[in-house]
Amino acid sequence: MGRLPGLRVRYAFLIWLSVLAGSWLVYVHYSSYSELCRGHVCRLVICEQYHKGIISGSVCRDMCDLHTVEWRTCLSSAPGQQVYSGFWQDKEVIIKCTVQEAPGTKARRDTAPRPELVLFNKPVRGTSVEEFRQMTFGFLKATLGDLPSLPALVGQVLAMADFNEDSRVSLAEAKSVWALLQRTEFLLLLALQGQGHTVRLLGHCGDLYLTEGRPPGSAQATLLPAALLPLLPAALRHALQQWVGPAWPSRAKVAVGLLEFLDELFHGAYGTFHLCETTLASVRHTASYDFKMADLQQVAPEAAVRRFLQGRRCERSEDCTYGQDCRAPCDRLLRQCKGDLVQPNLAKACELLRDYLLPGAPAALRAELGRRLRTCTTLSGPAGQVEARHALVLSHLKTLLWKEISHTKYS
Repeated sequence: MGRLPGLRVRYAFLIWLSVLAGSWLVYVHYSSYSELCRGHVCRLVICEQYHKGIISGSVCRDMCDLHTVEWRTCLSSAPGQQVYSGFWQDKEVIIKCTVQEAPGTKARRDTAPRPELVLFNKPVRGTSVEEFRQMTFGFLKATLGDLPSLPALVGQVLAMADFNEDSRVSLAEAKSVWALLQRTEFLLLLALQGQGHTVRLLGHCGDLYLTEGRPPGSAQATLLPAALLPLLPAALRHALQQWVGPAWPSRAKVAVGLLEFLDELFHGAYGTFHLCETTLASVRHTASYDFKMADLQQVAPEAAVRRFLQGRRCERSEDCTYGQDCRAPCDRLLRQCKGDLVQPNLAKACELLRDYLLPGAPAALRAELGRRLRTCTTLSGPAGQVEARHALVLSHLKTLLWKEISHTKYS
């Protein structure tokens, strides 16, 4: 009996500790959520500028006057880039919006920044449509390179600006589409529309834009959390991928779509693009396992990567990294970054595909597939020098996978 008071004290302490830990977790979760999820600030800023006549767009009236754009789940991973699932015009959508501070001001969580000072300052009043056309052409040339296809892309930009199809581009329309062009993902979505491997743009208001959401039956390419994958032993990771993932023929079809997308990035009409964060977290598929790249935030135009690397001082290769993993060598003698990336898109994608495709692969195919993927991961060197080998390796991989599934329902 003498030990009971001590046990009570111990249990009371454990209960107190559990309450404290639980409260701390709730606090951390709430703080993180309130910092990352600031959709109310986006709406406030965008609608304020719309009502002032500074911006316009196909979604403005529905969002700011009729309130028929429904904001649902917060998907943001960074405070400055707001991402929400939503619903508009009887469709699932993804809403994307930036939250920025005005220069020289300190951000407060629940007060609206004034982005018109930065984002919506061009073009200025009095700019003609022809001047805006030239301004847009110059921006695209600097961003994507001097390409013969640029006039067609300029035409797409002006057509999007004239959302009400009145054959004229107002100052508010021009300011809105100019702000959108500063967002690399929007520019890439516009450039890659019609290829079938990216989500469709549905509308915009200022620099806020909507893309198609997740269609019924679609899913992420991997159901395993991205943060968990590096922590798992290879054997366990392969077993889990096979257990929780789609059937192997379905994965093979998604992989073929990914390889076709890489070909578009390498030989597209609007220049070469680099994948600067290689993860399956951005890869989705439809209910019929057609590949979709859901997030282009880490895809960068080659011209932008070269501009970043040009003349950049370095001590080691890590200093020559654009995004997460677009890395160039460091010239130790000159202490400057070289201009060509160490690893091309295809080599990085093949490293992902080893874990995605080899588990559960047909026995007769596994050895050949493993050999092809190993060859693919060794691709390196300047894009111009490896282009022929790149095309050959990609073609062999696609043919190998497609031959295996062409006689199944997944073809």
